[in-house]
Amino acid sequence: MNIEQVEAKTIQVFQSATFMVHLWEDRTRGEQWVPSYDPKSLGLVGDEFLRTVSNNAVDSGRRSFEFQALEPGTHHLEFSKRMAWKFTAEDRRIFKVIVLQLPS
Repeated sequence: MNIEQVEAKTIQVFQSATFMVHLWEDRTRGEQWVPSYDPKSLGLVGDEFLRTVSNNAVDSGRRSFEFQALEPGTHHLEFSKRMAWKFTAEDRRIFKVIVLQLPS
């Protein structure tokens, strides 16, 4: 897969609300998802890793990121799958976050 052709997924949320992004991570291979976003528009309020139970020494599971929508508008949120020994991302997930202003 060419990581330049990743299609953006849309998330719609009201201002001040939180939303979750869940990604699979295999730490045995050295994978780690790294988020990139404008901290004035989105705030990272949680980052958890839930290891999958297995009978072997594999360290993989679901990584959950929780963000708070700070500013109304359309914002870019990108996750790069990084490997400790590589200079470039192995994979990417791109999200278009539409933050709606609360009705007054």
